[in-house]
Amino acid sequence: MSTLQVHVRHRWDLDPRDAVRLQAHLRQRVETRDRLPEVTAVGGVDVGFEDEGRTARAAVVVLSFPSLTLMEYAIARAPVTFPYVPGLLSFREIPVVLEALQKLRALPSLLLCDGQGYAHPRRLGIASHLGIVCDLPTVGVAKTLLVGRHEPVPDIRGTWRPLVDGGETVGAALRTRAGVKPVYVSAGHRISLETALRYVMACVTRYRLPETTRWAHRLASHPEKAAAGTE
Repeated sequence: MSTLQVHVRHRWDLDPRDAVRLQAHLRQRVETRDRLPEVTAVGGVDVGFEDEGRTARAAVVVLSFPSLTLMEYAIARAPVTFPYVPGLLSFREIPVVLEALQKLRALPSLLLCDGQGYAHPRRLGIASHLGIVCDLPTVGVAKTLLVGRHEPVPDIRGTWRPLVDGGETVGAALRTRAGVKPVYVSAGHRISLETALRYVMACVTRYRLPETTRWAHRLASHPEKAAAGTE
């Protein structure tokens, strides 16, 4: 099993008001400077729901880097203990993600999360929250905009524009492929925005989303198909 260690422990079934206060406290621990090892494996995480939302299903995938070859994956299920509240999704999803991470034989050097990192109203999206709890380098790669504004992104692969909220650059709108909508990248923990952008692009092939996200989403949504190597 993996050597996952939980460095910050707290209750996950908090009242939403207490969860907001905890976010304000934990954001002080977010590191947006590079403190990551040599990256030889990248991970992706995604969470789906079943039983009409009562059960969360997390998928974690590990790909070799830079070849992006599948190394291993893990799936975990757990009862949902926190309601759906925008801006507080990490309290709903991280508990089952931790269970999946614990099933891995080895942790990835860098973890790309399907969601926000620093680009969050309280600067603590799921990527930042998970990074702090596990003391892992993490990046948020979101499909939709949560906070901030940006100038139009040129329709050229690899171009990006700063995502600004309240006068602060909190992330970037990144064009991973010409002709498709940008994704929203932000530092999660132990990584700078510039380095996060570089690794996200290194994990993108011919699709809009990085391969880590694509594999994790397939596993979270259709584990039987993904395990068989089919779409």
